[in-house]
Amino acid sequence: MVLPRRRPYGNNSLRRLVPVIALVCGGILVFLALVSFLMPPPVDTGHLRSRHNHVVPFGTGGGEGSNGALKLGVPIGGGRSDHDLWSSRFSKFYHGCSNASQNFGKAEDITVPSRFLMIATSGGLNQQRTGITDAVVAARILNATLVVPKLDQKSFWKDSSDFSDIFDVDWFIKYLAKDIKIIKQPPEKKGKSWTPYTMRVPRKCSERCYESRVRPAFSKRHIVRLTKFDYRLANRLGTDLQKLRCRVNYHALRFTDPILDMGRELVRRMRIRSKHYIALHLRGCYYGGGEKERKELGAIRKRWKTLHTSNPDRERRHGKCPLTPEEVGLMLRALGYGSDVHIYVASGEVYGGEETLAPLKALFPNFYSKDTIAMKEELEPYTAFSSRMAALDFIVCDESDVFVTNNNGNMAKILAGQRRYSGHKPTIRPNAKKLYRLFLNKGNTSWEAFTSKVRTYQRGFMGEPNEVRPGRGEFHENPSSCICEEPGAAKAKRDPGSQKSGREDSDAARKDVDEDDQNMDDDELEWMDPDDDEEEDDDQTGAQETGLANGLGSDYSVPGTEEQPELEEMLSD
Repeated sequence: MVLPRRRPYGNNSLRRLVPVIALVCGGILVFLALVSFLMPPPVDTGHLRSRHNHVVPFGTGGGEGSNGALKLGVPIGGGRSDHDLWSSRFSKFYHGCSNASQNFGKAEDITVPSRFLMIATSGGLNQQRTGITDAVVAARILNATLVVPKLDQKSFWKDSSDFSDIFDVDWFIKYLAKDIKIIKQPPEKKGKSWTPYTMRVPRKCSERCYESRVRPAFSKRHIVRLTKFDYRLANRLGTDLQKLRCRVNYHALRFTDPILDMGRELVRRMRIRSKHYIALHLRGCYYGGGEKERKELGAIRKRWKTLHTSNPDRERRHGKCPLTPEEVGLMLRALGYGSDVHIYVASGEVYGGEETLAPLKALFPNFYSKDTIAMKEELEPYTAFSSRMAALDFIVCDESDVFVTNNNGNMAKILAGQRRYSGHKPTIRPNAKKLYRLFLNKGNTSWEAFTSKVRTYQRGFMGEPNEVRPGRGEFHENPSSCICEEPGAAKAKRDPGSQKSGREDSDAARKDVDEDDQNMDDDELEWMDPDDDEEEDDDQTGAQETGLANGLGSDYSVPGTEEQPELEEMLSD
């Protein structure tokens, strides 16, 4: 008889313990997962971490041209934002308004028949645009007929374009017909052109200045020619004259059809790629990047004698040196723009080339320019003309959902003003003074803290209405006389949340402007002010003055006396 095998008692015990052990281990794993999720990230390695699962390793290694080593783990996504990234708060309550008042006389009633004004503009496209705009107002003040302005063809840009090559001259004359009489060519007498009386007015010349300095010249000659006409009109004028400025700049100055068609095609191609896009205008600066950069800029100074010897730390400390492309990219990411955002860069050649742009491209891989979205054959009619190329960039920037600039040059100012006039489309200008300090200490903070500070510092610098006090800054940048408020704006401002936010934004911007004014010494003020008064004595032969503030030659220079541009102006367009 075979007895049945007895199973060991220990096996039964182990079987009963297995579920218990599994449950305990699972609990431990869940606990560890919760702890790892809730614990703050370590910062001892100098890397900035994010709560986002995906990060982009990013850095420069501190080579020449770098403003210190960046070793950031930057989130791919932009994170949460407390406002719409693609529209301005309260913008629907404001609109451009530039119609003349009933007291503004018609051109035929105020124009003196035998009085003609000629203008020679100066600089690149956008600097010349300010000159053309002010030329119309100057002719109105003088009760003169304006001859279509002569564009600058002799300074650094060497652009042979005439007015009619860039702007629709017939539209220009027709649109302003009620305000001022304009002719294409100076009048002739017995088949010969009249010899003009040539002179130059000082910067910031007011109505009284034109009446006392220029009007008497018409008693000598019927034609007066004003040379190097850039920023030669006072920033503050009567309301009707300011509105005339707006009618010229935002309505009468229309690009020619070929330029408009090509510019709109570039915009269309950006829209095909993405519903929204950012247009970015970059400008360089000396960032203290080493011996190579010092030697290169030293060579530039030999050509442009008027270039200031710069102290990079001092310039950046006072917010007068543009952010690097890398810093612009970090600012945008902190403001909430993720790596999927498409960027159009509207700059010429950036100092440092691809090496300087590489960190920005790493943050925003969808990186375009007119050269990358258009074929070489399409751009061929424009490539030999810097002003026409700049006009294409101007169109793409103006049509962008967000315009970002790291500088305060002519293009940045003109576009900021146009976008304010056209409905306050978002226009971001870095609060460079405060962001500089933040970038200096970026290695000692978390990404969340870095983001919070960027958003705080940028309040009042995002293109919202009323960020800049009326009358502050250049009129071309802040055309406050030409912006009207809708009735619903008052009610919206009374909303508690909106009122607080709007007030904080405006106060932040105004406080920064006031602090900058108080903290700058005399030579800093001279560096920043593009409207330095110039004491000039104009003789009857029209000989050109030397040693002027911004050193750009005019079309009517006496041979051998052409002035060289400062690098500041060379890069401003």
